[in-house]
Amino acid sequence: MATYQADPWAALADPTRRDILERLLVRPRPVGELAEGLPISRPAVSQHLKVLKDAGLVADTQAGTRRIYHVQPDGLSALRAELDRFWSQALTAFKTVVEESPEDRS
Repeated sequence: MATYQADPWAALADPTRRDILERLLVRPRPVGELAEGLPISRPAVSQHLKVLKDAGLVADTQAGTRRIYHVQPDGLSALRAELDRFWSQALTAFKTVVEESPEDRS
């Protein structure tokens, strides 16, 4: 059975999810610790984590009665690869325009 994978770019469109991801980049944390200092409830943090997990950006492990969330390196690598591809295409297009002679632009 295929697993649904949400769009990681859409997942990162929310500033709260970006904040959660930044906190997880520092170190793995449980939901309660992630919720500290955020202007949302602990259940709301759990919902944001679900979106990030569905997008392949975070994963969790069981530690006793708690779940510890951490960044999923493969998910971030995929985003980086997309950004690198977009950047490369933009630079190639820019190079083409710069190298055109003035007569070609008319």
